[in-house]
Amino acid sequence: MPLPTPFHSRTSVLCKSQEWRDWSGYLSAITYEPNHEFEYYAIRNAAALIDVTPLFKYEIFGKDATRLVDRIITRDVSKCRIGQVFYTPWCDETGKMIDDGTVQRFGEDRFRITSALLNLRWFQDCGFGMKVTVEDISERVSALSLQGPRSREILMQAVSGADISQLKFFYLAEGKIGDIPAVITRTGYTGDLGYEIWVDYHHAEQLWDVLMSIGRSYGIVPVGLAAMDIARIEAGLLLTDVDYISSKKALIEARKSSPFEAGLGWAVKLRKKRFVGQKALIEEKKRGSKWGFVGLTADWEKIEALYTAVDLAPQVAGRASRDAVSVYSGNKQIGQATSRTFSPILKKYIALATLADKYARPGKTVELEFTVEFTRHRVPAIVTKLPFFNPDRKRAVLKNDS
Repeated sequence: MPLPTPFHSRTSVLCKSQEWRDWSGYLSAITYEPNHEFEYYAIRNAAALIDVTPLFKYEIFGKDATRLVDRIITRDVSKCRIGQVFYTPWCDETGKMIDDGTVQRFGEDRFRITSALLNLRWFQDCGFGMKVTVEDISERVSALSLQGPRSREILMQAVSGADISQLKFFYLAEGKIGDIPAVITRTGYTGDLGYEIWVDYHHAEQLWDVLMSIGRSYGIVPVGLAAMDIARIEAGLLLTDVDYISSKKALIEARKSSPFEAGLGWAVKLRKKRFVGQKALIEEKKRGSKWGFVGLTADWEKIEALYTAVDLAPQVAGRASRDAVSVYSGNKQIGQATSRTFSPILKKYIALATLADKYARPGKTVELEFTVEFTRHRVPAIVTKLPFFNPDRKRAVLKNDS
């Protein structure tokens, strides 16, 4: 049975829909209101507060901490400064992705890795014989994601001891919110301006109250997984077990993906020191990848025509779909779309897809399977470079007038 997070005393009162999902053994709100749309627009127009405590969190520290992290991840940890955050995948010996997540660097020999899946045993096995400690702190650390164009203004009022106005994209700061020690990372899963706040679980309720109190005048809204799912598709962000399957969970080889096949080739540094999966990835780079990860933008007029033919207005403005559908070129299936949604801000029907490499080129036209009134159809779709939505505010810092 899923457990309540340390924020449950607050979220359960606000969750009018009473829709919950099991996220890594915790109860997570799907929507707070009966409909997700209000929450989605809070992400894009105001401020959203999302309980992301179910993420797994690992502290890695000791003399060989840097050596271990560099062995695990595909990125070059020597390029990660103290106070910086890396997004990265990590792989098994065959170069297939186990998981992806963030690496926060607090010191020369101290890191924190966050992930969607349980990785403790893998990290410890990779560090066998090293002078390093890998500690699972998942239950001790609670986390809130504060996302949206007003999120910086809220944090600037809430945080002391850290200059939030100058905190760069994928960097971290340590400060206090009220009298609560907190780590603030400029990260998130919405593709917008946003932050994630990490505190000891004893302070969870107090953190929630402070942010909600300050954020009230900025339009802050508690947001569930349904709205965040739409936002992360617009941002072109992977979801494990949906857009790729961990090599530790895949039942057959064909279900596994390399970082190159998952659109993360930019995060693979083949010339760094030896890391798990390096040899296989070097070989894949030489021969080319079988698959490519892309966006698809469906032809809206064709979708509208399919609904008109059955005397219906388009029925697409609902929750995102995680059910894979086929993608075709002519009569040949060339891949699958794994995450699909109507984007409220872009006014387009979009999808994340894995296609045979020769078709994974921006501008190509393919066909996306689309069902209307229990009948399968195909609609034209343009292969689109990710992300679909990428506002300047996501990376911008405030100008320093001093």
